[in-house]
Amino acid sequence: MSVAFKVVIPARLNSARLPGKVLLPILGKPMIEHVWRAACASGADEILIATDDARVASAAQGFGATVVMTRAAHQSGTDRLADVAVQRGWADDVLIVNLQGDEPLMPPALLDAAAALLAADRTADIATFAHPLTAADDFANPNVVKVVRDARGHALYFSRAAIPYWRDGGGQPPGAPSALRHIGLYAYRVAALKAFSALPPAPLEACEALEQLRALTHGLRIHVGLLETPPPHGVDTQADLEAVINRLS
Repeated sequence: MSVAFKVVIPARLNSARLPGKVLLPILGKPMIEHVWRAACASGADEILIATDDARVASAAQGFGATVVMTRAAHQSGTDRLADVAVQRGWADDVLIVNLQGDEPLMPPALLDAAAALLAADRTADIATFAHPLTAADDFANPNVVKVVRDARGHALYFSRAAIPYWRDGGGQPPGAPSALRHIGLYAYRVAALKAFSALPPAPLEACEALEQLRALTHGLRIHVGLLETPPPHGVDTQADLEAVINRLS
């Protein structure tokens, strides 16, 4: 049975590492259009682009997207999503998938899977994904976010540190659970989204610079689904952009 859900694509124009990246051209179309078209290929019943910039809004309307203008003061894409939910008057049980505006290669089926994962777990407020980590360099890399789960698949903790830590050394013991790398695709219930955006930043969030730790600190449950392989990488740098262009070519 299909799950009803909406996709919101937060699209800021400012980016420290790659300025204006959501409007950078990929094969003659702005990046945000490729992201929007991926969302259109999913089973979502509504797809919106959320921005605070008139240039992004104009480009999005030019290729037929529905745009919601949000406040410029939002600190995160999650706050921007909550703004959209309030403006649209969505009920608390509506499911929203947050697709970042720099993910032009995100598989549409994964958006469906995120909504289905959350719909199937009535005890969860948020759903996301992870995949097994196999490279030692990635395990030690603070830019690779790790997650550990409880027996129900709910997140216990997210960290930039190498978790879980094998106390006796020698690497991961045979038969031990795999270390998991978090994938930054989220599905939210509107009620949880509103609650999250009203919460103050948490000390753990500030320590690790991981927004999802605010949710865990305040008791929101995050269901972490497992993927065998990760989706293609998003665009953070010029090298990422060139890799996407090469792949789509």
